[in-house]
Amino acid sequence: MKRVFTLLLCALLALPALAAQVTVEGARVGVEDGRTRVVLDTRAALSHKIFTLEGPDRVVVDLSDARLGASLPRPRGNDPALVGLRSGVRDKTDLRIVFDLKCPVRVKSFSLPPDRRHDKHRLVIDLLPRTASAAPHSRVVAGRARSPSHPEVLIAIDAGHGGADPGAIGKRGTYEKDVTLAIARKLAALVEREPGMRALMIRDGDYYVRLRQRIEKARKHKADLFISIHADAFTNDRAHGSSVYTLSFNGASSEAARWLANRENAADLIGGVNIADSDDLLASVLIDMTQNATIEHSTEAAGAVLSHLGEVGDLHKRRVQRAGFAVLKSPDIPSMLVETAFITNAEEERRLSDPAHQERLARAILAGIKAYFRKYPPQGALLQAANGRATPRRHVTHQGDTLSEIAQRYRVSLSSLRAENGLTDDTIRVGQVLAIPEGS
Repeated sequence: MKRVFTLLLCALLALPALAAQVTVEGARVGVEDGRTRVVLDTRAALSHKIFTLEGPDRVVVDLSDARLGASLPRPRGNDPALVGLRSGVRDKTDLRIVFDLKCPVRVKSFSLPPDRRHDKHRLVIDLLPRTASAAPHSRVVAGRARSPSHPEVLIAIDAGHGGADPGAIGKRGTYEKDVTLAIARKLAALVEREPGMRALMIRDGDYYVRLRQRIEKARKHKADLFISIHADAFTNDRAHGSSVYTLSFNGASSEAARWLANRENAADLIGGVNIADSDDLLASVLIDMTQNATIEHSTEAAGAVLSHLGEVGDLHKRRVQRAGFAVLKSPDIPSMLVETAFITNAEEERRLSDPAHQERLARAILAGIKAYFRKYPPQGALLQAANGRATPRRHVTHQGDTLSEIAQRYRVSLSSLRAENGLTDDTIRVGQVLAIPEGS
C-alpha cells in the first residue's frame, strides 16, 4: 500500500510538468527561390533557441517544455539545403529538433500568433544556403525575372488620390492630389534618367484610379518596386515631418485570405505553381512565404527611402511604420507609402507647393531606391553602381535549369560562366546564385 501511495504521489507531482508542455501538433517544409522554410504548429506559444553546428552541417532547434505530437516531414530530394529532420528529448522536458543539411546556411526564425486562417501558433524557421558563389543579398520575387535584352528595373510610382478625390487640403487651398502628382512626375523623370531603371506612372493626370487598379497595373507590368506618394494631414497644425509606411501583418493576413479564396488565379503569385487543386495548407504556406519575403523587402526599401528623406527635412516618425493601406497589399511587389510632409502644416504646405522642394523630395526618394537595389539587385537587372559601373548580373538557378541553357540565355560562353563561378564541371543545384560574366 505504501508503494502504491508513493507511485501516486510521484504521478501527481509530475502532472504540472506534463501540463506545462507544449505539443508540436504539425510540421511542414516548403521551398521557394532557393530558401527552405520549416513551419511548426503548436497550440500555445513556446520559447526556442537555435544554433548551428559544423562537420557535418546542422541546425539545432531547442524548444522549451515541448514534446513532438506529429511526425516530422521528409524534405524533397531537390531541397537546396535540407537532408532530413530528426528529434529527441533533452533535459527530460525539452524537445530538440535537428536539421541535417547539405551545406552551411543562414538561419532566420520568427513566431506567428493564430489569425483568421490559422488556429494555431506557428514557429517559422528559414534556411538560406551559404554558397561560395552566392550573393547573399540577391533578391528574386516570383514573376520578376527579366530577359537579358530587357534588363531595366521597373519602378511603379503612384500619385495618391486624383480626380474627384482631392485628398487632404491645406489652409492655403493646396490639394494633396496636385502635390503628389507633381512629385511623382519629378521622380519618374529622375528614374528614367538612371541607367537600368524605368518608371511606370500609375496615375499621370487629374483622374481617379481605384486602389485595387493601382496594384493591378503594377503587377500587370511586373514592377520591381511600388511607391505611393502622399501628403499627410492632422487636426493639430503643428504636426510635421515625413513618414514611410509598409504593410502591417494584419493587412497581410487579410490579403493572403483574399488570394487563398481566389487561388485559381494565383499561379503567377508564387512563381508559376498552379495551386488551384492544392489543399488549403499547401496553398497557405506558399502564399505566406511569398508575402513574408515581400514584407521583408518592403521594409528594407522603405528604411532606405526614410533615411534619405531625413536629409532634406524633418521626420515625423524615425522608424518605418506599418499600416493596412490597400495600395500596399500587392503580395509579390515590395511596396511603400511615403507621406512626404503634413499639408495641414502651414510651412510644410508652402514647401510642398514649391517645385524646388518637390525636386528635393523626389531626389531623396530616388536615392533610397538606388540604395535598396544596390543591396538587392533583381535577377538579371543591370543597375548603375555608385562607381559608375553596372552592378554584376546574378542568376538564381531553378529546377530544370542547366548551365548550358543559362549561358545561352545571357549570351555568354559556357567556359566563361564556369570560370566566373569557379566551377570544374556543369553541376549546379537549385537555389545556387551564379555570377554572369560581362563581355564574353
